Amino acid sequence: MNEEKSLGVSTTDLAFEQTALSHDTALTAWLRTAISLMSFGFTIYKFFQESGATEAARDRLLTPRIVGLVMICFGLFSLLLAQIEHRKGIKKIRKSYPHLQKSGSALLSFLVLLFGLILFLAALFRQ
Repeated sequence: MNEEKSLGVSTTDLAFEQTALSHDTALTAWLRTAISLMSFGFTIYKFFQESGATEAARDRLLTPRIVGLVMICFGLFSLLLAQIEHRKGIKKIRKSYPHLQKSGSALLSFLVLLFGLILFLAALFRQ
């Protein structure tokens, strides 16, 4: 117990920090998954756009463009849900432990979401 006091860190503090880091790790995993979904969607979209689809292929319900845009939407939606869950978890921790540091992964996740949304809108309105 004296050793804990001399370091200025209690086991309770470490438990809160570890839980917050677990939330950041989960958000980072969702971020990686969302980026994969979005990049795969953009790849499908651009590949089939460059390959010059025929007129008959454009009349289908599920064109490569639609599939690509849906995958990008899935990536954006999953990242949005991950951010909501992360924020709820961190808010709950801050009630008991207000000294928690700001999350760098939350900022990065927000920036990727914003950039992905801009690219999605650009792909959507570009025919």
